[in-house]
Amino acid sequence: MTKKTFPLSKVYRLLEPGPVVLLTTSHKGKANIMTQSWHTMMEFEPPLVGCVIGGRSLSYEVLLKTKECVLNIPTLELAKQVVGIGNCSGRKVDKFSKFKLTAQPASQVSAPLIAECYANLECKVVDTRMVNKYAFFVLEVVQAWIDPTQKKPRTLHHQGRGVFMVAGETIKLPSKMA
Repeated sequence: MTKKTFPLSKVYRLLEPGPVVLLTTSHKGKANIMTQSWHTMMEFEPPLVGCVIGGRSLSYEVLLKTKECVLNIPTLELAKQVVGIGNCSGRKVDKFSKFKLTAQPASQVSAPLIAECYANLECKVVDTRMVNKYAFFVLEVVQAWIDPTQKKPRTLHHQGRGVFMVAGETIKLPSKMA
């Protein structure tokens, strides 16, 4: 088999980090949602998540001010809302209303949970040292919620340019990890 070169500008499509999330923030009573897919687990306990948030977005500004957010994990059923949320600005539209999503109070942060999502991770910013250079925030998950009725959630995984992979088959292999 002969391999061919692959454009460096598209490498991110090969290393897609995990499910797309809907990141919620709230400041002065105004909640916002952004679609976010550049994140990675950094530590097991306490659970730390690193994420890149564009410096021109409303979510970036609010996260810098409030130091808290919720990572809401949608499933395939919310695919159209996920894309729509990613294609408009919270400066111009109330995304909860426009996309018919239900904001629920969180227990540890002021940002709301999205009721329709499979899981919700309440987070606090614990490290901003890489924000100025890379727009990279380190978040600690301080409370996690999951819908126990969803046994095999089909999460969305962004591959760039409007292309998504949907999580599907699960396999279990022997492991010696605790």
